Amino acid sequence: MANPTAAVLVIGDEILSGRTRDANLNHLAVQLGEHGIDLEEARFVRDVHEQIVGAVNELRKSWDHVFTTGGIGPTHDDITADAVAAAFGAEIGVREDARSILEEHCRNLGLELNDGRLRMARIPGDALLIANSVSAAPGFSLGNVHVMAGVPKIFRAMLADKLRSIPGGSPQISRSLDLNTVESELAEPLATIADEYADLQIGSYPFRTEFRRGVSIVIKGTDKERVLSAEAEARLAFSELLAD
Repeated sequence: MANPTAAVLVIGDEILSGRTRDANLNHLAVQLGEHGIDLEEARFVRDVHEQIVGAVNELRKSWDHVFTTGGIGPTHDDITADAVAAAFGAEIGVREDARSILEEHCRNLGLELNDGRLRMARIPGDALLIANSVSAAPGFSLGNVHVMAGVPKIFRAMLADKLRSIPGGSPQISRSLDLNTVESELAEPLATIADEYADLQIGSYPFRTEFRRGVSIVIKGTDKERVLSAEAEARLAFSELLAD
């Protein structure tokens, strides 16, 4: 049986302007792979309502799950929740369960539940909350779209909570070997191995350090025996090129 599929939608002007470096895509890819969900697409959009709505509607129809990151904070440009609600044609407003979570959090810290913080309690009516063990303000799931914060520490906490309730498939297994060569020297034999193991993902990735350069061969798949077999064949084919 095939693994569930997923896409990620990274939202925020600060990402596309280069002001902020995205730190969530890699973490999501690793966690989904270990959970047995295949990440098939990553898309980046600005804090523009129409762009978010369009991307959400396209992605949710194409993949089993869509994970969004960014744009659910307390300021005027945090519009992701409204855009996701619009994509589903759902009503959105301050919901009492989310408000209660924020009230308790603010009370414990001696903070006022002001209008800015209250914005983070705006949840579509029938969405499921995603717990936030870092700063309390919840994310939410509406249909197959899981809406989470952009701050990496909070994103990771929300993702951990969400994955506990999403069925996965067969985890990805990955093996790699480093070769003292350049890609052009191994293209033909590597293509032969890739054809033989067409059910696996086999890629070559050049690297350069202060002292040497080379190529990493990475083999991925959900069938452990096939992955190990492909690795053994690659090691044999490139035995004279293996890095120490």
